[in-house]
Amino acid sequence: MTFILIFNSVMLGFGLAMDAFSVSLANGFADHNMNRTRKIQIAGCYAVFQFAMPVIGWFLVHNAASFFTGFQKFIPWIALILLAFIGGKMLIEGILDRRAELKCKGGHECHECDIKDCRKYGIDPDAGVISNKLLFMQGIATSIDALSVGFTISQYRTLQVLLSAFIIGGVTYVVCYIGLKLGIVFGTKLASRAKIIGGLILIGIGIEIFFS
Repeated sequence: MTFILIFNSVMLGFGLAMDAFSVSLANGFADHNMNRTRKIQIAGCYAVFQFAMPVIGWFLVHNAASFFTGFQKFIPWIALILLAFIGGKMLIEGILDRRAELKCKGGHECHECDIKDCRKYGIDPDAGVISNKLLFMQGIATSIDALSVGFTISQYRTLQVLLSAFIIGGVTYVVCYIGLKLGIVFGTKLASRAKIIGGLILIGIGIEIFFS
């Protein structure tokens, strides 16, 4: 039973982490100067949400089944709205940053005013590309479908649920950390266009979740 539980949890973890992985790629695109601490924080945030949602779903199945059944139909809408909002914001910021870069006196080869450090056109690298507020919203949007996992593990006991959720969270952390590193590599090559691509990816993920 334990082996089957672990195997199923790992498979669930990979399946549920795909949305968060895609968002991690987008975050890496948007902030290719992200340090190791921030990568750990972002991957950890997704992991915590992926851990919590199946536990909440399991609890609702046993204590508020009628409420959860009624709420489930709104899950695609919530994910679509959140990711469309986040992606749209990132897309607009990317367009504005691109315009600022084109206005920069030295253009792409500017050595006097590097766009990464330039505040002349409102670009402030100290503000951070992925704020904690946006990260929180991303965490909800990419993990809310994991509530339905509560149905699939409804026969589990409390310790089994916690073990399964812990494995799902662990898999999510690893997958998202890899996604961030891959996004950063490609984001460095894409430079100023990275935010625009990242925003489009997030909007696309929201649409995919909605229709699937």
